Amino acid sequence: MAESKGEAVVPESRSVDLYNTAYGNFATELLAQVRRETYGDDFGQSSWVTSDEYRRFFSLLGLQPTDHVLDIGCGSGGPALFLSRGVGCRVTGVDINKAGIRNGQALVQEAGQQDKVELQHCDVVQPLPFAEGTFDAIVCMDVICHLPDRGRLFSDWLRVLRPGGRLLYTDPVVVTGLVSNEEFATRSSTGYFEFGAIGVNERLIEAAGFRLMLVEEVTENEALASRRWCNARQSRSSELILLEGEETFAGLQRFLATVHKLTLERRLSRFVYLSQKTN
Repeated sequence: MAESKGEAVVPESRSVDLYNTAYGNFATELLAQVRRETYGDDFGQSSWVTSDEYRRFFSLLGLQPTDHVLDIGCGSGGPALFLSRGVGCRVTGVDINKAGIRNGQALVQEAGQQDKVELQHCDVVQPLPFAEGTFDAIVCMDVICHLPDRGRLFSDWLRVLRPGGRLLYTDPVVVTGLVSNEEFATRSSTGYFEFGAIGVNERLIEAAGFRLMLVEEVTENEALASRRWCNARQSRSSELILLEGEETFAGLQRFLATVHKLTLERRLSRFVYLSQKTN
């Protein structure tokens, strides 16, 4: 895949299992090598966030050691642990993927951070199993595009935040150019996706009762990470085909090549949104 031109061949798309593949094989050294080449600092992420970007998000949120943060779509739990270690705060992570939660719980126990980080299996599309005003902040990294009924979700997230609580999330599939039906199909081949135009997130945030504080385009990380991820996997193709099977390997390579092409050309872009509960 050519970085300078963003060239990628996009054949017919098929559904491909990214998350069960990533979390089911999370502990293998092969996948750890891929993550290190993709992100530089491997803290167990499977999104487009890097350590430098995540630390910057902590600052934008104004997090303090006394805060209790909810990580929605926590995946392997590594980012929740990274957040707790970086700030000193308590973190509760929720995710629907059971393998991801099991991996995360093992990481937390290994790190001896059970008093700081709690991970729960939870269908985050449903009303969250927390009382009103439980959390000081919510983070949701590159997961919102997988969740239907976004307006209702924002209202529920507002409910579990304390007055003055902050919400920060990234949306990696904001439509900012022309995208073909084949490209949409390949970009969404790893699960349920919702694509929205610029302005949709802003409108839904404010309609839920949040005060919008910041909107910023952060596509570069997605373009860079998708290229590195694709290349790191390709250089280990033989081992990964044995682990995943030929069809899954090829499907994930198509997916990553398409992510890179669309983000490099800014036809699908990634934005970060920061908002606050005012009362």
